Amino acid sequence: MAANGAASESSVRKRRVDSRKTEADSGPSGSENGANTSRDSGKEKELLSLEPGTFWLTRIVLLRSVAFIYLVAFSVAYNQNKQLIGENGLMPSKDYLNSVKRYVGGKIGMASLAYTPSVLWFLDWNHMDANLDGIALVGLLLSGFVLITGMANMVIMVTLWVLYHSLVSVGQLWYSFGWESQLLETGFLAIFLCPLWTLSQVPRRCPPSLICIWTFRWLIVRIMLGAGLIKIRGDKCWRDLTCMDYHYETQPVPNPISYYIHRSPWWFHRFETLSNHFIELIAPFFTVLGRRMCMVNGAIQILFQILKLTVPFSLYLFYLEVVLIVSGNLSFLNWLTIVPSVACFDDASLGFLFGSGAGAKKAVLEIQNEQVAGRTPKSSKGMLIRRVVNIALGVLIGCLSIPVVLNLLSSRQVMNTSFDPLRIVNTYGAFGSITKERTEVIFQGTLSPDPKDPEAVWEEYQFFCKPGDVFRRPCLISPYHYRLDWLMWFAAFQTYEQSEWVIHIAGRLLSNDTTVLSLLDHNPFQGRDPPRWIRGEHFRYKFSQPGTASADQGKWWLRKRIGAYFPPVDLESLRGYFKSRNWPHPHIPRNRN
Repeated sequence: MAANGAASESSVRKRRVDSRKTEADSGPSGSENGANTSRDSGKEKELLSLEPGTFWLTRIVLLRSVAFIYLVAFSVAYNQNKQLIGENGLMPSKDYLNSVKRYVGGKIGMASLAYTPSVLWFLDWNHMDANLDGIALVGLLLSGFVLITGMANMVIMVTLWVLYHSLVSVGQLWYSFGWESQLLETGFLAIFLCPLWTLSQVPRRCPPSLICIWTFRWLIVRIMLGAGLIKIRGDKCWRDLTCMDYHYETQPVPNPISYYIHRSPWWFHRFETLSNHFIELIAPFFTVLGRRMCMVNGAIQILFQILKLTVPFSLYLFYLEVVLIVSGNLSFLNWLTIVPSVACFDDASLGFLFGSGAGAKKAVLEIQNEQVAGRTPKSSKGMLIRRVVNIALGVLIGCLSIPVVLNLLSSRQVMNTSFDPLRIVNTYGAFGSITKERTEVIFQGTLSPDPKDPEAVWEEYQFFCKPGDVFRRPCLISPYHYRLDWLMWFAAFQTYEQSEWVIHIAGRLLSNDTTVLSLLDHNPFQGRDPPRWIRGEHFRYKFSQPGTASADQGKWWLRKRIGAYFPPVDLESLRGYFKSRNWPHPHIPRNRN
């Protein structure tokens, strides 16, 4: 009976594969032809149902997702690099490269490349702004192509990775965020999803590697465990479930939704914290459990079990990231974290993203049916080389993961750290500690010749997203990223001696420097003489209470002055400070007395 059942199943599969041919040979007339047409329609419907266990569509979604993040990242770079690391930027990349060159012996060679991997070593440093713009524009062009078409090859993905690595390597403080390394690792893994030269959504001669899929899954496991462990070890409020009482108000750049979620009842915040612990500390082990079951139960059944086990993990992860995306401006971090979780799904679970008439979906179905019918093409030399490369990738990721795993197990865990200069495998973590109150540094300028004059009028500069004017609604910009606004959040709970770049900005504002002013939303001295004095004031900020008189007046924030962050400074008093740090002294306007 089992043999008869197997023969019957083989016959059904053969008819399913040949359904298109049967339909084409059917005539338009006669009842028998009509019956055949009806039966063929049923077979065609069966033909369009994808089977689990392959990752062709997964690859398309992964590549498009990575390309989207690259597009955002290169857009941020194009709009802000000149002001931050350009020729007249706050931390010029040319100066940084020169310092590295001196450190490694005064020559541009393997030592300098190993210390700072960047194509900028080989470009003309006299046109650094053009170099930075060129890198960003090429990145925008290539990432846009992959995002729109869903097609990529190793050449394109390597180029994107090298270009962004070149920016991160010279970005200094402005590129010191954990998601820069996370994007580089994600982009590196995406290279191995693609054929070497071919541009096709479904390159038949280059099936998606299961090893590569698992490297993405290993990435999301490390991201979640790193974030969860650093929280448990880092701040008591994560253990007593009170961190979310403060997070929405004190996070780097709140958005309008933060204002309302912050006022949620206490039990909701406790539920959020518990959910966070489950997502980051428990759910990642579902993936490890799935792999054991793969080794025990066999390839096809195991892939199905992986799907069942990783769907809850991915859904919980999706819930977490969506909540974070809508409740804060965390750059492209949350969007980027969603990307490797896509690898938890196979073609059958992602088929709904592709229309029934989509060429990619039909192509995958044909490949699956060819595999069922035993018509899989013989392995070519190129496919054998690809397998060797994939195995080498798995070995490389495994070896580079050793210090990462040791860090996760250590009671002295560090977060957002790279253990190799190429940032291929890194350790991650976020919000290991939560600030309980929000403080802000406010730049103020005056035209008064005497900063101590009680009649002096001090006017405030406004950033694009950083809280300042209490009447201004919090912005909503994610996944875009204002780098200076984020760094101002860190500066607020440090001193200006620890954040000397704050004084650099103050000096630039004294001369109405257009480069720095382009990073700000409002210059109170626009079209007027530059200020004579600049000072930094330190304020404590709190959300206003909905329904109160302050909220009715249109105030989103309430603030109270803490004291001076840095005293009033003018261009002359900053001359020695700038000289000691090799900063060019700002130009003093000629029309000033």
